[in-house]
Amino acid sequence: MLVWTLLMCFSPSILGQVVESQFEDDFYSDLSDFDLDIAPRRVPRQVKTILTKESKPHIQELSIKTTIISRYAFTAVSCAMLNRHSAAAQGVFQFQIPAAAYVSNFTMIVGGRVFQSEVRPKEKKVKQGKGENSKPKNKESGDTSSESEVEVFRMAVSIPGRNRAVFLLTYEELLQRRLGRYEHVTSLRPLQLVSRLSLEVTVVDHSPITHLEVLPLRNGKSTSASSAGSNAPKTLVKPEPPITTAIKQEKNFCKITFSPNIVQQAKITTNGNLGDFVIRYDVEREMGIGDIQVLNGHFVHYFAPKDLPVVPKNVVFVIDTSASMLGTKIRQTKDALFTILRDLRPGDNFNFVSFSNRIKVWQPNRLVPVTPLNIRDAKKFIYTLTPTGGTNIDDAIQTSSTLLRDYLSSADVSQNSVSLIIFLTDGRPTVGEIQSPAILGNTRSAVQEKFCIFTIGIGNDVDYRLLERMALENCGMMRRIHEEADASAMLKGFYDEIGTPLLSDIRINYTEDSVQYVTQHLFTNYFNGSEIIIAGKLTNQSAESLHVQVTASNNDKSIILETDVPLRQRQMETEKHVKTATAAAGPEVKPPGSAVTQALGVTLGLIAEDFVERVWGFLSIKEGLRSRLRSQTSRERESHIQQATNLSLAYHFLTPLTNLVVEKPEVLADGTIAPAPTLAPDTSKASSSANELPNDMDEDTPQHLDGKKPGSQSSTLSKITGKVVRRPVKKSITISKTSADGDPHFVVEFPLSKLTVCFNINGEPGHILRLVSDHKYSGVTVNGKLIGAPAPPGSHKQQRTYFSTITIVTDQPKRAYIEVTPKKVILDGHDRMVLPCDSTVAVESGALSVAIVAKSNVTVTIGGTISFVILVHQYKNPAPYQRDHLGFYISNSKGLSHNCHGLLGQFLYEEVGLAEPPANISAQADIKAARVLKVKDRSVPVIQKTRRIYSGTQSVDCWFAKNNAAKLIDGQYEDYLMSHMFDTGDWPHGTNSA
Repeated sequence: MLVWTLLMCFSPSILGQVVESQFEDDFYSDLSDFDLDIAPRRVPRQVKTILTKESKPHIQELSIKTTIISRYAFTAVSCAMLNRHSAAAQGVFQFQIPAAAYVSNFTMIVGGRVFQSEVRPKEKKVKQGKGENSKPKNKESGDTSSESEVEVFRMAVSIPGRNRAVFLLTYEELLQRRLGRYEHVTSLRPLQLVSRLSLEVTVVDHSPITHLEVLPLRNGKSTSASSAGSNAPKTLVKPEPPITTAIKQEKNFCKITFSPNIVQQAKITTNGNLGDFVIRYDVEREMGIGDIQVLNGHFVHYFAPKDLPVVPKNVVFVIDTSASMLGTKIRQTKDALFTILRDLRPGDNFNFVSFSNRIKVWQPNRLVPVTPLNIRDAKKFIYTLTPTGGTNIDDAIQTSSTLLRDYLSSADVSQNSVSLIIFLTDGRPTVGEIQSPAILGNTRSAVQEKFCIFTIGIGNDVDYRLLERMALENCGMMRRIHEEADASAMLKGFYDEIGTPLLSDIRINYTEDSVQYVTQHLFTNYFNGSEIIIAGKLTNQSAESLHVQVTASNNDKSIILETDVPLRQRQMETEKHVKTATAAAGPEVKPPGSAVTQALGVTLGLIAEDFVERVWGFLSIKEGLRSRLRSQTSRERESHIQQATNLSLAYHFLTPLTNLVVEKPEVLADGTIAPAPTLAPDTSKASSSANELPNDMDEDTPQHLDGKKPGSQSSTLSKITGKVVRRPVKKSITISKTSADGDPHFVVEFPLSKLTVCFNINGEPGHILRLVSDHKYSGVTVNGKLIGAPAPPGSHKQQRTYFSTITIVTDQPKRAYIEVTPKKVILDGHDRMVLPCDSTVAVESGALSVAIVAKSNVTVTIGGTISFVILVHQYKNPAPYQRDHLGFYISNSKGLSHNCHGLLGQFLYEEVGLAEPPANISAQADIKAARVLKVKDRSVPVIQKTRRIYSGTQSVDCWFAKNNAAKLIDGQYEDYLMSHMFDTGDWPHGTNSA
C-alpha cells in the first residue's frame, strides 16, 4: 500500500526543521548562487528586477524526480516558497499532471508544521443545496481542473511573513504505447523564475532500451496525441534537447537531468512558463507471448507483437458539419481527412457520413474499396462539406451503424477484417434525440457488438461524457482536442493509432487456479505500435511455472501462442531491475540539492519496490471506472463504484471517486501559524532487543504492555485538533495467546474449554489473509499481508512466509484505519498521522488509540473494548532467510460480536472438546499423542505440539491441526484470501458454518 514514504523518512517535527534549516539564506543570496555557469560577474539586472518586483511568494526550489520502471512512472514534486514580506501572503502551488495519472500524496509544510492530506470517498451528491456546508472546517480539497490531456493540481495557502512553505506532491501513471513509442511529459510551468530548478527522469526496463529522444521544450496546447501524429521526422535535422539536458544511457537504464539556472530560465521565458519536458523511448520486444514480470505475489504481462501482416479494415468516417464547425475547425478536419485518405491501404473499405441537422452519405448503402478513382471522388466530397445547421448525433450514429452493419452482413466481407466507426463532433446534440441515455441505448441497439466506435471531441462545448460512454460501450476509445490545438495533427495522430490493426479477438489465458483478480484479458483489436497490459495476483507462487496462452485472429487465420513462464526466474529478474531503479532514484543528489530533494529519491525508491502490485491496483481502478460507465443497471454501477473506491482508498489514489483533503494552516493575528498538537517521544530506555518484549516481564505470568517502565517521566499526548491535552498513562494490557506470529503459526486459546489449539497457514507471498471479520457488527476488520523468504539451510520447506503488513479497519462511529509495518504505523482517523516504529509514543484519534514501544510492539485500542497487540520483529543484520515481520495478538475481544469471523475471530466465542481417536489410529506408535478435537459439528484430528510465542519468551502446549487447519476452520483456507488490504467483505459462507 502506498503510504507517505516521504514522511516515513522524516517525522513531522524533523521535516519542519529540515525546511527551516535548508533555506536559512535569504532571498538575495539565492540570486547570487546562479552566476556560476553563464553570468560573468552577477545576475543580469533585468532578471533581478523581475524577481524583486514580485509580490507573491518566491519559489526558491522546484525539484521533480521521476522513476519509470517497466512503463510505470512515479513522480515526486517538491516546491519550496519564501514569503520575503513582513505580512502574510497567499502562496499558490500549481502543477500540471497527465490526465491519466493519479495523485497519490500531497503534503504541505508551513511555518514548521506538517499538513498531510488524506484520500476520502466522495460524498454522494445531495439534491438540496450545493453541499458547500459539508466541507470540513479549515479543510480544503486539492483542486484538479480538467483540461485537454492534463489536469492542474492547485492549492493556495497563507504563508506567514518572513516564512517559508514546502509543497510535496506525488503522482503515478502507467505509460501507454502509441505509434511504437512511450512518451513521458513533465510540465515545467512554475509561472515565475525559480532560484533552483531541477528535473530528473530515470528509466529502468526489463528489456533493452532501443530508442530514446528528448524533445525541445513543448509549449502551447499540443498534446502527445497531436505530436504523435508526426512521429516520423519530416526533416533530417534531429531536434535538440533543452539546454543543460544531460543524458546517461546504458542497456536497460537511462537517466535524464535538466537543471537550468535562473539566467538560463530567463533566456527561455521570463514568465516561468517553460513548457513540457518530453521524453520518448521504446524497448526491445521478443516474439511470442510478450514480457511477464513477477514481484511479491503479483504479475504484469506486456504484450506487443510485431512483424505481423496488417488486417484489412472497414471504416466509416462520421464528420460533424454543424454551423459551429465553421472556420478553423472544418478546415483542419478537411486537411486531416485528405491525409488519411492517402494512408488507406488496398484491401480496406470505407465511406463518409456528414451530419448537421441533416445526414449526408457519400456512397449510399455500401462501403467502397480503396482505388484511385474512389479516393479522388472522396476528396471531392470532403472538399464540398459546408458547415450549417444543428447537431443530430443520434441520427448520424444510426445511419452510419446501419451502413456498416448491412455491409458486414454481405457475403464478400473478409471474416477477419476489423470494422470501426470514427465519429467526430464539436458540440452537444441539439437536433433529434438529445437525451444522452436514449442516444447511448440507440447506439448499442444499432451496433449490436459487431464493430467498434471511436469518438473525437473538438473544443470546449462537447459532451465528453457522452462520447466517452459511446466509445467504451462499443469497444472503442475517445480523444479530446482542445479548442486551440492543431486539430488536423491530432485527428491524423489518432487515426494513425487505430489505422493499422494487426490482430482481432485477442484472448489471453493463464493456468487455471494459479491466478486471480486478473485485469481485462479479452480485447477486440490490437493496433500496430500499441501495447496490451494485463496484471493479476498469483495464487500459488511456489509453482515452478505459469502457463500462458494467447489466441487471436490475424487476416484470414487464427493464431495461438503459448509458453510456460518460469516464475522464480522472473521474480529474480524483476527484483534485479527494481534494485537498479531504487539505487538510481536515491543516492546521487548534487548540490544544491536539499534534504527534501534527497527524500524524494528515497520515496521513489521505496514505492518502486511494489511497482507490480501498484500496476495491478492502477489498472484495476481504471477498469472499474470504465465498467461503471458501461453499467446498465444501478446495482451493477454501484458494485463497480464500490470496488474502485475501495482500491482508490487502499492505494491512496485521487480518482474520480475520491477527494484529497488537507487541513489548511491557520495564520494567527501575530502572523504565526496556529500551534498543532505534538507527539512527545518516550525518553525512557527502549527494550534491549528489537525482537523482544520489555524484559522486566515474568515469563510465567501473562504479558503486560504499556510502553512504560517504572519511573518513566515521559507523558503521553492525545492528538486533538487545535490543542494538546495531557492524559494519564493507561493501565497495562494483558495479551492472550490467541495470535498469528512467525511463519505464520496460529494459536487459539479456548479459556472455557481450558484448551489451546494451533495450526499453520502455508500461504503464498502477496496473499492477504482475513484474521478478524466483524464489519457488520462492531465495524472491525483485520487483514494481514504475507511476505516470502527462503527457508533456512536444512529446512524441509521451500520458503517461509511472514506478515509484512497488518491493517485494522473500523467503520464505527466513522471509517478509520491503522496500517502497521515493521517500519511505521499509519493512523487515519480524526487526523492522519505517520508514526515511526523506532520511537515510543502514544496517540489518540477519535475512537482509536495507538501506543508504540520503540522497535518492540504496537498496541491498538478501539473504543476501549477491543485491543490488538502487534509485535514488531526487526533484524539488525538479517540472514538471507530472515525478513522483518509482524506478529498479531488479540488482547481484548469484549467489543467484538458473537458473529465475528476470520481465521482467528471465528473461535473467540467457541467451546471445543477433546476425545480419544479411533483405536486404529491411537495404536500407531508415531502418533501416541493424537486426539480428536470436537469443534462445532466437526471432528478434527490433532496432535500435541509446543509453540514459542511472545517473541520466543514463552512456550505454549497446544493441539495442532494439520493441512492448513482443514476441518478446524470454516470453509477452506482460500476463503480467507482478500483482494486488497482494505477489503471488508463479509464471510461468504455464512457465520460459523461447516
